[in-house]
Amino acid sequence: MLPLKALSLIILCIMLLSLGISLAQATHHAESAGQGWWSARRDSSGMAPDPARLANLAIVQVYVAPTYGWKGKVAVHPWIIFKRAGETHFSRYEVIGWGNGDKVRLNANPPDGYWYGAKPRLLVEHRGPAAEAMIPKIQAAIASYPWPQTYHAWPGPNSNTFLAHIGREVPDLQLDMPANAVGKDFRSLLNPIGLPPSGRGLQVSLLGLAGVTLGAEEGIEINILGLNLGLEFAPLRPRLPFIGGIGGENLQSDRLQN
Repeated sequence: MLPLKALSLIILCIMLLSLGISLAQATHHAESAGQGWWSARRDSSGMAPDPARLANLAIVQVYVAPTYGWKGKVAVHPWIIFKRAGETHFSRYEVIGWGNGDKVRLNANPPDGYWYGAKPRLLVEHRGPAAEAMIPKIQAAIASYPWPQTYHAWPGPNSNTFLAHIGREVPDLQLDMPANAVGKDFRSLLNPIGLPPSGRGLQVSLLGLAGVTLGAEEGIEINILGLNLGLEFAPLRPRLPFIGGIGGENLQSDRLQN
């Protein structure tokens, strides 16, 4: 068994390497974008299905995109969209930090819109009866979110805390939030032990600053000051701070429902 000092050094090296990769990727993106937040793209990315053409089909999707500015180098912003069978439009829910009052926003942006120049990627999709059955549970989870008027970029609660809450309340969503979803592990000091964001497994977390997660989707993951490092089991791949992970852009593409 590795001595504690050697293990700590290995973890530090992995985190620094992940940060370096993330900064390189972000620098390339910044060079190609070259625009301020006021002119950055927020229009549809064309990724969501046409809700009018699929009016008779219930659909649930979760997207994630790098946050704007310096935070985008190390963190992401997620949101959830859904529609029932018979509806011809999506409802998009997310937590947004700026502005007064309630931080939970409805339809503040296009369902699959660019997030200030960053193209989103699809984390989860469910269609048909399974999606129809989970939509009321998603709505109930949104209504029960414990911090609707509070936002802290680090360690939370924030937009990732919001989606993690929905995942805990709706295990059928099979939510697998990336390791760089800072805030997903935020928990109240009065409730440090419970379900992970996937809704299946066990998590111990002190305000999202230190903890351990063992989950059906997450595998095993440790949290040090909001930075997550771990290993997924199915498929086998690392979970890394700053960049999220290695082994596929759509973390749940192998489980999308057609």
